[in-house]
Amino acid sequence: MSTMGIGLTMFCGMLVLMAVRVPIAIAMFVPGAIGYTALAGWLPLMAHLKGAVYGRVSVYDLSVIPLFMLMGAFAVQGGLSKALFEFANALLGRFKGGMAMAGVLACAAFGSISGSTVATTATIAQVAYPEMRRIGYSGRLATAALATGGTMGVLLPPSVTLMVYAILTEQNITKMFLAAYVPALLAAVGYLIAIAVVVRVWPDQAPGANPASATDVLRAASRVWPILTIFLVVFGGIYGGVFTATEGAAIGTVLTFVITVLRGDMDRQRLSAAIRTTAQTSGMIFLIFIGADMINAALALSQLPAQLADLVGHLQLSPLVIMAGVMVFYVLLGCVMDEMSMILLTVPTLFPVIMGMDFFGLAPADKALWFGILILTVCEIGMIFPPVGLNVYIMNGLAKDVPMSETYKGVVPFLVTDFLRLGLLIGFPVITLWLVKALT
Repeated sequence: MSTMGIGLTMFCGMLVLMAVRVPIAIAMFVPGAIGYTALAGWLPLMAHLKGAVYGRVSVYDLSVIPLFMLMGAFAVQGGLSKALFEFANALLGRFKGGMAMAGVLACAAFGSISGSTVATTATIAQVAYPEMRRIGYSGRLATAALATGGTMGVLLPPSVTLMVYAILTEQNITKMFLAAYVPALLAAVGYLIAIAVVVRVWPDQAPGANPASATDVLRAASRVWPILTIFLVVFGGIYGGVFTATEGAAIGTVLTFVITVLRGDMDRQRLSAAIRTTAQTSGMIFLIFIGADMINAALALSQLPAQLADLVGHLQLSPLVIMAGVMVFYVLLGCVMDEMSMILLTVPTLFPVIMGMDFFGLAPADKALWFGILILTVCEIGMIFPPVGLNVYIMNGLAKDVPMSETYKGVVPFLVTDFLRLGLLIGFPVITLWLVKALT
C-alpha cells in the first residue's frame, strides 16, 4: 500500500472507531500508532513516544487550560449562575420572549468566566429552564434558546477550545481573546433577534411580557458584583498588560474561590467536586492532545497533509471558495466529532494550507486570528447541528419532558443567524480584527 493509502486508511479507521463510541483519544491514538509502525517501524514508534508525550504535556502554556477550568468550576459550584439569570431576566422581562433572551445573555456572561460550553449550558439551564416552563414557555423554545446560548462558551474567552487553537498555531492568547469578542457579540445579537422573530411569528411559544420594577432591577444588579469583579480583574489585567493569560488564570481562580467562600457558597463537598471535575476534564483534554499528536505524526509521515496542500494549491478556485469549502467540511465533521477533537486533528493539517493563500492581503498573524475565529464559529454551529449537537443532548438530559426532535426544530432559527454570521465573518475579516487593532 502507498504512503497516501496508509494515511487515508488511518483517517477512515479513526472515524470508524469514533462512530462505535470508542473514546476520542483512543480512536486517534490507535490508528496513528498502527500507521506509524507501518510507515516507519516499531522501534521508531517507541523512540517517538519516548519524547513526544512528555514534550506535549510539559508545555508551560498548557497550564492556562486547567487553571481557567478550575476558575469555571468554582463559579459553577459557587452558584454564581442564578444571580446572572435573575439580573438578565429583570432587564429583559419587559419584552415578549424576554426570559428566553435572558437565558441567552446569562449563558454569554457565565461562559465568559467558566470557559466551558457544557458547564455553561448545564448550569444556566438548571436555573432557567424550570422557571421558563413554569410561566408558559414551550419546550421547543425553552430548550433551543438555552442550548444555543450555551454554545457561546466555545467563542467567549476563556474558551478552552480557543486557547487550544492559540497554542497549536503559536498565536498570542490575549489577541485571540480580543478577536473573539465582536463575533461573540454578533452571535448574541443574532440569537436575541431570532427569539424576537419566533415569539411574534408563533405567539404561543412564549407568554406575554412581564416587566420588572426599577427596585427589582437594582436588587438583581446588586447580586452580580462577584462576576463583574472577576471579569474586570482577570481580563482587565490581561488586556492591560499587567499579567499574562496564565497568570491571569491563576489570579482568577484564587479570586473566584475567595469570593465563593466569602458568600458562604463553597464548602468541602463543593470544593472537592470542583477539583475532581477539573482534574477529570483536564486529563481527558491532555489525552486527546496525545492521541491527536500520534495520528498527526503518522499522517505527516504518510505525506497526506503535504499532498493535500499541493492539491488545494493547484485548484483553480478562489481562496474564498476554498475557505467556504473548509467551513462546510467542519460542519460535517462536527456531526461526528466534538470541537476539541476537530481542532486538534485538523488544524495541524489545514492551518498551513490556509496560511499559504492570500485572503484580502491579510498579514500572516491577522490571517491566523481570523481563521481561528472562523473555526470556533463553526464549532459553535456543530454544538447544536443535527444529528449530534452535544448541547442538544445536554438539554435533552435536563429537560426529559421535551422530545429531542422538538429541540432540533427549535434551533433552526438560531442556525440561520449562525450561518449568516459565518458569511459575514468570512467576507469581512475586519469584524474579527477590529478590536485587536484598536487595543494592541
